[in-house]
Amino acid sequence: MDIFDLIVIGAGPGGYVAAERAGMLGKRVLLIEKEELGGVCTNWGCIPTKSLLNSAKMYDHARNSEDRGVKATAVSFDLSTAMTWKQQTIETLRSGIQFLMKQAKVTVVRGEATCLDAHHVQVADTVYQTEDLIIATGSSPVVPPIPGSDLDHVMTSNEVLTLKELPESMVIIGGGVIGIEFASFFSTVGVKVTVVEMMDEILPMVDTEFAKLMRREMKEVDFHLSCKVTKITSDAVHYVDAQGVEQSIAAQQVLMSVGRRANTQNLEALHLDIARTGIVVDEYLKTNVPHVYAIGDVNGKSLLAHSASRMADVVIAHLYGERKQRMRYHAIPWAVYSNPEAAGCGLTEQAAKEQGKEIVTATVQMRANGRFLAEQGKRSGGLCKVVADKHTKVILGIHLLGSYSSEIIWGAASIIESELRIQDVKEVVFPHPSVSEVIKDALFSIDHTL
Repeated sequence: MDIFDLIVIGAGPGGYVAAERAGMLGKRVLLIEKEELGGVCTNWGCIPTKSLLNSAKMYDHARNSEDRGVKATAVSFDLSTAMTWKQQTIETLRSGIQFLMKQAKVTVVRGEATCLDAHHVQVADTVYQTEDLIIATGSSPVVPPIPGSDLDHVMTSNEVLTLKELPESMVIIGGGVIGIEFASFFSTVGVKVTVVEMMDEILPMVDTEFAKLMRREMKEVDFHLSCKVTKITSDAVHYVDAQGVEQSIAAQQVLMSVGRRANTQNLEALHLDIARTGIVVDEYLKTNVPHVYAIGDVNGKSLLAHSASRMADVVIAHLYGERKQRMRYHAIPWAVYSNPEAAGCGLTEQAAKEQGKEIVTATVQMRANGRFLAEQGKRSGGLCKVVADKHTKVILGIHLLGSYSSEIIWGAASIIESELRIQDVKEVVFPHPSVSEVIKDALFSIDHTL
């Protein structure tokens, strides 16, 4: 029987990072993956969607650049070529992960893992033994029991990435991050897109003011809020609107984007404590079973690739590090890579008030920023909002809507994680011209003192 210090089940951004970190520390590590290295993020999520979204943004720029001195004629979008580029990107990254595993001397086994107990995992006919076990099996798209959801033209975020041709129309059920990103992509390349959302607003983690502006900026998308889908037929999606009236929308293609569910199959023998959202863990990602940890989507704490990678670092530090680390969730940034982009970190104004905090806020227009105006013009909207404690002036949240938001937000995470005050950040020198300067402008809008 092969014996390892650590077995990791699942090779997504949590699993492969954990395996690499432990391997580089000289531990004997086994990484088990039943599909492709990189998990959902590399193969069906973060990377392929951003590849397609970038293609759509380039197409949009080519069509709308005359006022900036760039005249393009006969501009067209070819889905097949964009899909090929997407696949090449995926395969390059898979190869990169394979190299990382080889470099860290991690043993990789392809196949479906079944946990026999906390120290034994079986793949096919082989049983492997380990001192510690990390479960990083990720999540899968939820398909609710709506009549017609099993029809051939109804897809999840996995199947939509294999489309051979663009449909004339698409209804997206769900206005969360995945739904909005695909709405942005398909509407930009000429598909008539309708988003049907059960909640009162899209993007529930986003500041309400920002969500409304996002909808206004996505001019080619029809949004139906506070609507519940009742059935799907071969040519339409039927729903009840906010007034309780039955309605329908014609759709050649339907994208089901209503959330994800933790993959907890083949773990029964461990007798883990599993809640509705996933495997229950503590601040060190430990489960109720000694020597067993759960990271990433499977624990339901924060369904983001970078959260999974951070969880991996916490577990490896807990197992083998000199300094024990713990998982903190108050400063995890998020981003929506639509057009326009949105990103945020920390508390929204609404969340801070719900927690009973006395706050001060400031919101500035992106158009007031030199670089944003030079590159995006007056036609593009955008906002930056800062939320701070009224008394301590500690910054509690930073939220952005507009180009480059996803590339700026890491700075907000650093600010909030470090519990910096308004004055602390005001003394930092920002490069000029840069869109990031909107954060400093917002801070001076709150506090004009030097």
